[in-house]
Amino acid sequence: MLNLRSIEVDVGSETAWVQAGATLGEVYYRIAEKSRTHGFPAGVCPTVGVGGHFSGGGYGNMMRKYGLSVDNIVDAQMVDVNGRLLDRESMGEDLFWAIRGGGGASFGVILAYKINLVPVPETVTVFRVEKTLEQNATEIVYKWEQVAPHLDEDLFIRLIIDVVNSTIQTGKKTIRASFLALFLGNTTRLLSITNESFPELGLKPSDCIEMTWVESVLYWTAFPTGTPVEALLSRTPQVLTHLKRKSDYGKEPIPKEGLEYIFKKMIELERPALTFNPYGGKMAEISPAETPFPHRAGNLWKIQYATNWDEDGEEAANYYIGLTRKLYDYMTPFVSKNPREAFLNYRDLDLGINHNGNASYMEGTVYGVKYFKGNFKRLVRIKTKVDPGNFFRNEQSIPTLLHRRK
Repeated sequence: MLNLRSIEVDVGSETAWVQAGATLGEVYYRIAEKSRTHGFPAGVCPTVGVGGHFSGGGYGNMMRKYGLSVDNIVDAQMVDVNGRLLDRESMGEDLFWAIRGGGGASFGVILAYKINLVPVPETVTVFRVEKTLEQNATEIVYKWEQVAPHLDEDLFIRLIIDVVNSTIQTGKKTIRASFLALFLGNTTRLLSITNESFPELGLKPSDCIEMTWVESVLYWTAFPTGTPVEALLSRTPQVLTHLKRKSDYGKEPIPKEGLEYIFKKMIELERPALTFNPYGGKMAEISPAETPFPHRAGNLWKIQYATNWDEDGEEAANYYIGLTRKLYDYMTPFVSKNPREAFLNYRDLDLGINHNGNASYMEGTVYGVKYFKGNFKRLVRIKTKVDPGNFFRNEQSIPTLLHRRK
């Protein structure tokens, strides 16, 4: 898909055709090139490819205001198993539904998506506030749980929890809670919201930085201050390491004793980090059946487990993946159940693998209901109709009802 990366932005109709081989950074740059007051609600990692991100239900820091990428897709072009080039009209609404969150790779080759641009103010505000256990992090995290999904939908505060060296006790580790925010507005209005709803954070004017929306993408990706927006056109990831990702969804606030237990276990493990992305706003308004992505109302946040390492080799991989699995196990009491939900775009083979043989449907159900809940059966019916021979398949693809691979 590398060569299919054209981006055609039409500010007049507030739409863009984006080919699947483009990166998110290229999309953001091309939109900003045409308008300072338009953006698109997608991921915060600029080197992520459009095709997989969009088709799996891509989310970002404007999801509380505008929903997911898939909620803002209005047309697509794809090649089906018979080699036909289809658009929304010729593929039909069922297949168009399936490739907006059900993973395009199960149904065909997605060439391009037509997206609706969304309005953003000329000035947005960002901040990053960090607190350790010695700075009352447990209390502040507990308060974040109460308020983050219910704040003004213009405000998105991500919570990142990791383990760092204590500055108070030499040789000891502590927990750091980082509150990373995007606010679609200026500092004055932001402070009025946080002072009223989240004073425990202690946000000060000096913590807040005003910039354009496209500059905020650079800030969120931790580019150095002053980096030109042309950096978004680079297709080289800032960090190239080995990594493991897992996901969960939270339905209820974690009690303080639960937070203390998790923090203790994280200090023991040292390496894995947790990222909490708050829901509410638009995410609670869209029906779970609107797209294959079902994780809507009832969720307070999505959790990402992240472990990165530099050492090569299977031994190192097994060690760090093992740490990630341990933290996932420790979190069991505090996350969704029956099923324990998961996010397709954090593809996690721990949830089940499809060998695409005679047991394909049963194997697919194991991970399918975690990713798609009640939408899984509809995805299977569509898959069976459009690709009955299961030509488009991978370790976690949508299976067919009757496996008739030729």
